[in-house]
Amino acid sequence: MLEKNLLILGDNLSGLELVADKSVRLIYIDPPFNTGKIRSYKRIRLNVGDKVRTGFGGRQFRYSEGPSISYDDIRSMGEYLDFLGARIEKARRKLTDDGSIYVHIDYHCAHLVRLLLEEIFGAEAFLNEIIWAYDYGGRPRNRWAPKHDTIYWFANNPQRWIFSPDEIERLPYMAPSLVTPEKAAMGKLPTDTWWMTIVPTNATERTGYPTQKPVKLLKRIIAASSYPGDVVMDFFCGSGTTGVAAEELGRRWILMDNNPEAISISEKRLSGLFYEKIVLGPK
Repeated sequence: MLEKNLLILGDNLSGLELVADKSVRLIYIDPPFNTGKIRSYKRIRLNVGDKVRTGFGGRQFRYSEGPSISYDDIRSMGEYLDFLGARIEKARRKLTDDGSIYVHIDYHCAHLVRLLLEEIFGAEAFLNEIIWAYDYGGRPRNRWAPKHDTIYWFANNPQRWIFSPDEIERLPYMAPSLVTPEKAAMGKLPTDTWWMTIVPTNATERTGYPTQKPVKLLKRIIAASSYPGDVVMDFFCGSGTTGVAAEELGRRWILMDNNPEAISISEKRLSGLFYEKIVLGPK
């Protein structure tokens, strides 16, 4: 049993060696998407400073810029798949027999990542391809705007996995008059297409991390595929959203990242909670 939540700074391939086999019920990872770019985000403070932006409806607001946060997301496709595959193979050994993994990726290499997961877990272990759809940011004029991410869900054992529909928040029916009043009041379960906003610029949970995911997204995954008291692991933790969501739902957590800025942000979000921080040295 995990006695302490863990926050690990360092290479996750080494960090995974610190985790006991068959001790983790759920893994969620949001690895680099291999976009071929340096991902960066400039911190902005609203209503402070001399710069002016024009927002929705022509409204203007003042802002100032702080230091940027960035990480390198440039590899050849072969290098990327080798990098990701080695870590997922090692992580699989940490899953319980009824555990599962959610891998969050985008269009750059989603098709290849699914093949990689089928190679590691077996095609029969595939459970869902979840589409997280959002509508935010710029739109190219020469193609359809890419406004979704893909989340693959695979079971460690194709005969056993956890799915708790009663723990998932319900959604309102689009045509409530077509169902009974009881059904309309209860709402419906989400499908495999999740319409959910990204973290808004002015949201209280906004940290300034380039690829921060909303707590609501992680709470849906954790509630559905683990039980209270279970261990949830994210070895590409970024801004620490998985830990925040797991803590709110009464799960224990293991977070890892090799970016000191990511770990620093995670520490701030998890301040006051009981965990052990581990800093791994170079090999």
